[in-house]
Amino acid sequence: MSTQASPASGATESAPGVPAAASDRWEKWGDRLNPLVVKEVRQGLRTRVFWVSFGLLLLACLVLSLIAYANVHGAAYSREGRAYFFSFFVCLGLVHFGVIPFNAYRSLAREREDETWSLLLLTGLGPRRILRGKVTSFLVQAALYASAVGPFLLFSYFLNGIDLPTILMVLLMGGAWLVFLTLVSVCAATLADSRMGRAFVRFALVGALVVTFFQSLTFAFVVTQDRGSGFSFDRDFFLGLGAAFWLLLSDGWLLFEAAVARLSLVTEDYTRHPRRALVVQTVLTFAGMAAVWWYLDRKNEVPGVVGLFGVLHLILTGLFTATDVDGQSRPLRAGTRPWSLFKPGAVRGFRLAVLLLMGWAAACVALLWVSESSTDNVRMGRALVALALYGVLYLSVALLLGRMPRSGRFASPVAVRLLFVMVGVMGSGLPPLLAVFLNLEGDDALLNLLNPVMGTFNFGRRDWSSPDGFVLPHWLLLCMGLVALLAAFAADRVLVERERRAHAP
Repeated sequence: MSTQASPASGATESAPGVPAAASDRWEKWGDRLNPLVVKEVRQGLRTRVFWVSFGLLLLACLVLSLIAYANVHGAAYSREGRAYFFSFFVCLGLVHFGVIPFNAYRSLAREREDETWSLLLLTGLGPRRILRGKVTSFLVQAALYASAVGPFLLFSYFLNGIDLPTILMVLLMGGAWLVFLTLVSVCAATLADSRMGRAFVRFALVGALVVTFFQSLTFAFVVTQDRGSGFSFDRDFFLGLGAAFWLLLSDGWLLFEAAVARLSLVTEDYTRHPRRALVVQTVLTFAGMAAVWWYLDRKNEVPGVVGLFGVLHLILTGLFTATDVDGQSRPLRAGTRPWSLFKPGAVRGFRLAVLLLMGWAAACVALLWVSESSTDNVRMGRALVALALYGVLYLSVALLLGRMPRSGRFASPVAVRLLFVMVGVMGSGLPPLLAVFLNLEGDDALLNLLNPVMGTFNFGRRDWSSPDGFVLPHWLLLCMGLVALLAAFAADRVLVERERRAHAP
């Protein structure tokens, strides 16, 4: 009786008919696959919400297709494709821009409310893989909805009146918008810890989803009506579309990293990834802007307009970066240096926000300096620098008001952000109101010198009767820069002192 030779040590047995290399490859992919994706997808497919939404979606599309067939049946030629494509897109948008993002929010919020988040962490996946698994699972569900509506969207093409490039363009932007809204919802689920805070976040998210749903429908309607009859290359339109696509994807990445940071432990280096994502986003955005600026023959509108929006974006992100908690864990302090801006701590976040703001403004002004000769270059550059200085000034004032007192009542990140909003509203609203009582013009230049809205406008406004041709002279802009830098230095010293007290034995 012969015996079969045993396999060598460490070898893996493959299934009958399957090569060993293919079996090993499938095992590697199985190890890489996030187990939470399978769990969430299976759990989501068993819910009543999925099947009700899926059934109603199919029923609505079927009824619309029957109506379309009845309308065009017997007609020699019809151009009803745009109307029916928009109708099918509305049905898909109700699910993609409403049901999917809200379910993603509820999935993560329920984990925190039921206190099962700690059980997920015990699996060893970590916050990053858990959030990635949840987001991926809902995108898989969205793909199932899209696969059901896809044939109906293609059916609208055969009704004439709309071309395939327009359909693909709307679906591409709709997919990017879906991913962005899902990431926004997941990030919103990490914002509040108390019951009242979660109720407020849920109410705000529902309102935002309703508003953005109508905005997405407006975009789809405008695109299908203006460009549905025939495809034509419009350079400005496609450049704007590419900018919007990049903004959605990069901001979605930033929101995902922020959500992971909020769910990480305080002993971890939780700020490294979101701050690095912010720096990468800023650098790549400037590189893309410079490429478009060169492609458009160095027109000054590109660095001027994009620069202003970039400053506003950096002020908003800097508000969250600079309002981190004071101090960090002992293991992280050992490797922290003055230039370690990615490490946790409010002082390093504030320095990074100031550097990004001033660096972005300086880079955009440099592009304006070498742009095509125009009288608007100086005007745009002054407004851009003024807005960046206002951002540094008001961010520093909010930190000084919240973190300077020894009491911790106003020192929390949420309190400092509310202080920033209050100071900004007061700085924008009080000067015009004071001008009414003083019988002055509401846009009086000197009275609105510290007004972030009117001040930016006045620094960029021309007045040919003045010696240098501007409403506000150049030396006032230099004074504004000095005040903003002094306020930033004071805020930096306060944050350093608070971190020193937090680490005191």
